[in-house]
Amino acid sequence: MILLLGASLIWAFSFGLIKEGLAGLDPTAVAVLRLAISLAVFAPFYRPLRAGAAQALRLAAIGAVQFGATYVLYQRSYAHLHAYEVALFTITTPIFVSLIDSAAERRWRARYYCAAALSVAGAGVVIWRSLGESGMLRGVILVQLSNLCFAGGQVAWRRERPRLPPEATDVSVFLLPLAGALALSLLASLMMTDWRSLAPTPLQWARIAYLGAVASGAGFFMWNVGSTRVNAGALAAVNNAKIPLGIACALLVFGERADLVRLLAGGALMGSGVWIAGWRPEVRPTAPRPGGPAR
Repeated sequence: MILLLGASLIWAFSFGLIKEGLAGLDPTAVAVLRLAISLAVFAPFYRPLRAGAAQALRLAAIGAVQFGATYVLYQRSYAHLHAYEVALFTITTPIFVSLIDSAAERRWRARYYCAAALSVAGAGVVIWRSLGESGMLRGVILVQLSNLCFAGGQVAWRRERPRLPPEATDVSVFLLPLAGALALSLLASLMMTDWRSLAPTPLQWARIAYLGAVASGAGFFMWNVGSTRVNAGALAAVNNAKIPLGIACALLVFGERADLVRLLAGGALMGSGVWIAGWRPEVRPTAPRPGGPAR
């Protein structure tokens, strides 16, 4: 749990830092640079898997979705949204986790659809008056696609991690998902980025280095390790710990302005959806039968 909370605290400052500190830079290029720095941080710890290339490719594929696709979409959303809006709209990630995990287990629950409907309603309250602004809806969609990719990666990692050889530690294999993420973001940049015009200032380079080494590198590592040490309910709850922190940082530290009434009302609806998605009925122990244990 401490690892998850630590990652959430690190990420809380990232929203405003990206919006205010990296404005004007190509978002896909920023994603590539962040992931390249993260990969460099974990390269010295890498140890090849004895299980073979197939498992290594699976880990790379998980990283391509969880980190690569997530970042390509997430970074582009800042061109259309305020930092506090990006933070708020990441709240649907636990719902996606529940839906994907249920689909994998072929167990469907009506409450997941109710949770999704509440989240859509909450998002509508927040952005209703701003829908006429250029790209607002596009930004919301980009964040939701990003959430979907991050949720899918979390579920896949939790399923794949127990299959690794006993000698494989988290730090020794984390290069593989980062390599997959970097490969996908590089492929996207070939279609979206004009690398010749990219010219970050020294301060922007420092911010990219921090985001790559700390927010992406340490943050993703702490999150993936922590996610395998808690149950699904705790993971869903902590998934959104960064949201109030991120909103507070954007408003108080980076000086963004928001309609607090709509923000609180929409956030309450979306938070209710998350609570419904993560709710588990209380199971009361059955009284033991005479002469034998309870079944």
